[in-house]
Amino acid sequence: MKNIIQILGLSCIVLMFACAQKKQTEMPEETMIPEESPYQILTLSNSKGMKMTVTNLGARVMTLLVPDKNGELIDVVLGFDTPSEYLTSPEPFFGTAVGRYGNRIAKGKFDLNGQTYSLALNNGANSLHGGPGGFHNVIWNIEEADDSHIVFTYLSKDGEEGFPGNLNVKMTYFLTEDNEFKITYEAETDKATPVNLTHHSFFNLDGAGSGDVLDQELQLMASKYTPVDSTLIPLGTNEPVAGTPFDFTQSKPIGQDINQDNQQLQFGGGFDHNWVLDKKEKGALELAATAYSPNSGIEMEVYTTEPGIQFYAGNFLDGTAMGKGGVAYEYRSAFCLETQHFPDSPNQPNFPSTILEPGDQYEQTCIYKFGIK
Repeated sequence: MKNIIQILGLSCIVLMFACAQKKQTEMPEETMIPEESPYQILTLSNSKGMKMTVTNLGARVMTLLVPDKNGELIDVVLGFDTPSEYLTSPEPFFGTAVGRYGNRIAKGKFDLNGQTYSLALNNGANSLHGGPGGFHNVIWNIEEADDSHIVFTYLSKDGEEGFPGNLNVKMTYFLTEDNEFKITYEAETDKATPVNLTHHSFFNLDGAGSGDVLDQELQLMASKYTPVDSTLIPLGTNEPVAGTPFDFTQSKPIGQDINQDNQQLQFGGGFDHNWVLDKKEKGALELAATAYSPNSGIEMEVYTTEPGIQFYAGNFLDGTAMGKGGVAYEYRSAFCLETQHFPDSPNQPNFPSTILEPGDQYEQTCIYKFGIK
C-alpha cells in the first residue's frame, strides 16, 4: 500500500514532466487516459506491421503485436487493458522492467564492503525482483520518444528497498524494422551496489490467453544450468543439462519433459531456473534462445550480452489473473525468457559478480526478434 501511495503521490510531478517533454520531442501515438492519472501509454510501430504499447508504470510492455504465418497480427504478451490493473494483479510482473536486482536474493541479505544489507522480502524468506517496491511498481520518466523508440530513466535512491547507493538507470526500448524489440540498459551508482536488470514479458506465441504453451518449442544455447534448493535459491554450482529434463540444447516442446519425476522440477513446479549460456565471448551480443509455435508459425529469437537466462514456464499462473478482454490466464499459459546475471550472485562467490562500483558503467543489451518459420 505504501508503494501505491508513493506512486500516486508522484502523479503531478510525472504529468508536469510528461507535458514538458511532449513540447521538446515528437511523441508517438498516445492512448487517452484521465488527466488525473499518473500513467501514460505510448505506441511504437514499424513498417512491417508490428506494434507495441508501453506504459510508464514499470516501463511495462502491455501489448506486442506480431504477424503470424497468415499475416494476421497476434498479441504475444500477457497483460491487462489498463495500467492500474497491474497494481492489483496476483501476478505483479507481467511485461515489466525488473530491478534493482532481477531474480532472488537469499533471505533478502548480502554483505558488501563489511556491511550487511537487508532487503524487503516478497518471496517467502527471499527477496525477488527488487522487492515489492522494485522497478515494476515505480513510475519511470520518459525522456524522449518517437514511433520507434522510448527512453526511460529512473533514479533509485540510496536505501530504496534496502539497496545501497543512488542508482541512475537509463533504459531504451526500440522497435526496429527487423521486427526486433530491443532493450538497452545503462546505470551508474555513487556507492557499490548489486545490479541485475532484466525484462519480464510473459510470452505466448499463439496469443495471450490462447491456452497453454506446452506444445511451443524452445532451444536454449546452454549446456549447463544452476540447480536450486526448495526456495529456488541456487546451490552455487553449474551442472550439465545432458541427460536431464533441463536439456534444451536441441529444440523441443516445452511440455515434453516438464512433468518428469525430478526434484529440481518439483522445487520449481516445473521449469523456473537459470541456464548458463555457452558464450563465445564474455559480454558479446549472442543468440541465447529460440522459441517457436508450430500453430502460429511465429519464431522468437533472444539475443543478450548477459551470461545467463531464466526460463520460467508459467507454473504459478492459476487462472486468477483476468487479462486483456477479461480472459483468464491459466496454468502454464505463457513462458518467460529473462536475460540476466545469475540469481543470488551477491551471496555466491563462484558466480559472475553483479556489483557495480562508483565510476563504472553498467551496460547490457537484450533483443527479442520475431519472424516466421
